[in-house]
Amino acid sequence: MSPTPTAPAPEVPARGMKMPHTLVLVGALIALVLVLSWLVPSGEFQRIDKVLPDGGHVKVPVDGTYQHLPKIYLGLQTLLLAPIKGFLEGAGLIVFLFIIGGAFGIFQETGAVEQGIRRLTVHVRRHRLLELLFIPVLMTVFSLAGAVFGMAEELIPLVMIFVALARALGYDSLVGVAIPFLGAAAGFACAFFNPFTVGVAQGIAGVPIYSGLGYRALAWVVATSVVIAYVMIYAAKVKRNPELSLVRDLDLAREVQSPAPGEDAWRASHVLSLLAFLGALVLLVYGVLRHQWYLEPIGALFLGMGLVVGVVSRMGPSTLARHFVNGAKDMVGVVLIVACARALLVIANDARIMDTLLLHGAGAIRVLPKAVTAQVMFLLQCCINFFIHSGTSQAALTMPVLAPLSDLVGVTRQTCVYSFALSELINPILPTSAVTMGVLGAARIPWERWARWFLPLMLILMGLAFLLLVPPTLFFHWGPI
Repeated sequence: MSPTPTAPAPEVPARGMKMPHTLVLVGALIALVLVLSWLVPSGEFQRIDKVLPDGGHVKVPVDGTYQHLPKIYLGLQTLLLAPIKGFLEGAGLIVFLFIIGGAFGIFQETGAVEQGIRRLTVHVRRHRLLELLFIPVLMTVFSLAGAVFGMAEELIPLVMIFVALARALGYDSLVGVAIPFLGAAAGFACAFFNPFTVGVAQGIAGVPIYSGLGYRALAWVVATSVVIAYVMIYAAKVKRNPELSLVRDLDLAREVQSPAPGEDAWRASHVLSLLAFLGALVLLVYGVLRHQWYLEPIGALFLGMGLVVGVVSRMGPSTLARHFVNGAKDMVGVVLIVACARALLVIANDARIMDTLLLHGAGAIRVLPKAVTAQVMFLLQCCINFFIHSGTSQAALTMPVLAPLSDLVGVTRQTCVYSFALSELINPILPTSAVTMGVLGAARIPWERWARWFLPLMLILMGLAFLLLVPPTLFFHWGPI
């Protein structure tokens, strides 16, 4: 039997100005992009088919082929249709989020999570060194996963586990989210092998695949260390004084009672449920690395895990279905935000303004001093990242235009590729990012709380990106190593 929830703890008012609901913010952004579409000229590049290093194909713009189109004005109908189109275009991710939520709804009801974390916490606290290494070692592992095979959506199922584990160790939900999410995000942005960003961008830009490895590996160490230090400083502060937590009221509201005497014991169903979860993680790593699994097979894997957990826990079909539905319901808010976030790109594409924005951004770069060209490329990529969060899609859009431009302004194509990769550092704060909102939905943390906590770190990381782009711009040309 899983622990029985208590009545919610008295809510502690959040400090500071109360921000609107995230859905309201994203809705306002949709309206803003619609207005922007009236002001920006419509136009597009010609596109050709490009073969990627992994054998895939993508349509890329041809530099110098931009043509103005008759201005496309979108109206109220588009404003209302865009979120619906966002649902349809994001169907794969939306189904994935519902499946993950439902599967973990079943898993959490078994009580195996609480039992496992309780015992793991006792073990970690008995060894001071293990507790000290808990955050840096795990974040380094996730950063390696982001750097090597581009872990992103795959970490969403793990967030709920790490939130519970972090709270059990005396931290808060923000620390639990940061361990897997920011670890992987740092690795994803400062990747040395990531095939979805570095591999694709270098292939499109005509740069030897995975060249520049030495410098990128050094930058990965620096960026990962900065992120770990930020999380550890905050974690230590919260552990000393829990009242300093930015999500104290949320964590208090979802605390559960300690198990009654006789309930605090391992049962066979707990062990089998945890084994099913661990087996799913092993298959996840194998499938991603060996067969390039993405949303559909990963969703199927965790759906199967949820069914197995329900069977070994002796849940009846109706009970299992009820827990699945309750878990999936927790993802409704996230799904709505994901669909509305996709609506931003729908409007930009329907109005044919994305290529225009890219053209004028590239034009502004041409007149800048070489010393700041790479930094401005980085900022341009950050702006485009607000609309397009797929590393492959963003590389396909920007590299064919910016790579030849870098030749004209005296910046190497390798540096151009790196400015694109580093723009992923801002993804964890974007309410338009499906991964960000999926992670926060799994952790039940409002975006505005997360943004308030992450903003100082984002500014630090942007400053770090500026510095990392200086040596390749001014002092050396990247070689093939």
